[in-house]
Amino acid sequence: MAAPAITEAVVLRSFAFGEADRVLHVYTQASGRLGMVAKGVRRTKSRFGGRLEPFSHVELSIHRGRGELGTVTGASLVRSHDPIRTHPYRLQVGLVGLEAMLRLYTEEERNDRAFLALTRFLDALDRAEPHPGRRPALDPLVLSFQMKLLWLEGVPPASRQLRRMRRGGGARGLRPSAGGAVCAACDHGGIALSPSGRAGLSALLGAPIADAPALGLDDRAVRDALAVVTASYEHHGGFRLKTVS
Repeated sequence: MAAPAITEAVVLRSFAFGEADRVLHVYTQASGRLGMVAKGVRRTKSRFGGRLEPFSHVELSIHRGRGELGTVTGASLVRSHDPIRTHPYRLQVGLVGLEAMLRLYTEEERNDRAFLALTRFLDALDRAEPHPGRRPALDPLVLSFQMKLLWLEGVPPASRQLRRMRRGGGARGLRPSAGGAVCAACDHGGIALSPSGRAGLSALLGAPIADAPALGLDDRAVRDALAVVTASYEHHGGFRLKTVS
């Protein structure tokens, strides 16, 4: 029998399976997106069931058999991220981020930068000041995180396009089907961006995720950013995030 593989992972989704098991969707440092079965974790005497909730950053011991799903044979906490799960606003912001990972990363393929972005997003969200009056999908942290994921997947806008827009060039909007920035005369069907929206997109893409709340983005800037992210998902992936709508 092959020795279990050990890797850090973040639990993206978890649902009941059978009488006592759980099926997990995790994003691992070693292998990217994986499906796992955690056997017996719903029993009260389970050794590690409480460590396998969504948002948990864990070190997993995984046995890979012949089936599609591996088996979790051990789990230890790296970070629980309880501050996310226990506050309604942080929870809703976090769920947007987890769904973005689930929809963008569907294959078993290692991506160190995506794993790092995910863990930095969750660490920052633990410490974030809640904004109960704000729509969670407009939170700068989760917008910055999604901009980073899209950039890692090669989806426009690129940072050089945004810098050119900020310098006052002809580009005034974005159209994913046209490869990014479009000029004022040809942006029919694209997203018209305000000056603060253009500056905000550049800042979200260029600044570390943890610095997003301190960027001072106004309401129009975050709405423009959400429109660009949503249009990019629709054009390049054919989906919309349910947690946003």
